[in-house]
Amino acid sequence: MRLIALFLVLTAGLVIDAPTVEAQGAGKEYKIGFLSANRPQGGQVALQSFLKGLRDHRYVEGRDFVMEYRWAEGHQDRLPELATQLVQAQVHVIVTAGTPATYAAMQATKIIPIVFGSAGAVVEKGIVASLTRPGGNVTGLTYQLGRLKLYQILTEAVPATVRGVYLYDPEGAPPQLQERLRSEGKAVNVEWQAVPLRDEPNGVAQAFGEIGRGPNGLVLEQSVLLQMKANEICNLAMQRRLPAIGLTRTFADAGCLMSYAERTLDMYWRAAGLVDKILKGAKPGDLPVEQPTKFELVINLKTAKALGLTIPQSVLVRADEIIQ
Repeated sequence: MRLIALFLVLTAGLVIDAPTVEAQGAGKEYKIGFLSANRPQGGQVALQSFLKGLRDHRYVEGRDFVMEYRWAEGHQDRLPELATQLVQAQVHVIVTAGTPATYAAMQATKIIPIVFGSAGAVVEKGIVASLTRPGGNVTGLTYQLGRLKLYQILTEAVPATVRGVYLYDPEGAPPQLQERLRSEGKAVNVEWQAVPLRDEPNGVAQAFGEIGRGPNGLVLEQSVLLQMKANEICNLAMQRRLPAIGLTRTFADAGCLMSYAERTLDMYWRAAGLVDKILKGAKPGDLPVEQPTKFELVINLKTAKALGLTIPQSVLVRADEIIQ
């Protein structure tokens, strides 16, 4: 199979794009890039699920494909450079973890296919044109659970909660987030306070300093930045006696009260199926963005007791797992 080197001039300079992907042939070894803002140890669970997906599609590492890993080690500002490295390595497809990594890959190439294993609000953020016809060189798996659903579950567990505090990563937030929160909150009579968590050494403490007093409920988005700081976030939530629910079970495991989330492992396993289709000739822009179908509710009963809360039986019976 002939490999064609394509050159793309970006604002940052000259970037070498990878060969176009053709149908898989005998003896073909593909190069797959994996880009994440996380540390290697923190991103292993999702990565291993993706690799299992490739094996389930009968790809053997070292025979059919090799991996090129780029981890930003928690420093999101490194993502553009790491994405450019993957382009220069002439990978056949880039798999991204989260919105900032996806943005970085999109900046680095308009030709190499990009598959996001997880990202939220991808239409609002301009990552794809639509879920059914993404367009361009990007497709993947998107979260569908929203903050209102989590706030609803939190208020069922803690009826005294009267206001939602949404902690988020501003680097991956959709445009006009504050206005969106006001609009959706007004529609269902929910008062929101949006608090950005900045990627700084004292970012968590600064964010908690912005949270108003009173019977608040803390809703945590599923960004890599928040997951990497989950222990610190949950510890401060405990100190402030804030019941908190997260959009990934990482938070319940770290000591926050609850999590209700898509099964991220299933998302990355399914991302391998999209990569398989692309390597066999499909265009990412023609592959609909997929949504999760598996969810789990995790309740940390140890945290509930420490906060002096009694979780209603109607909520406990719906839990997929209870941490004692």
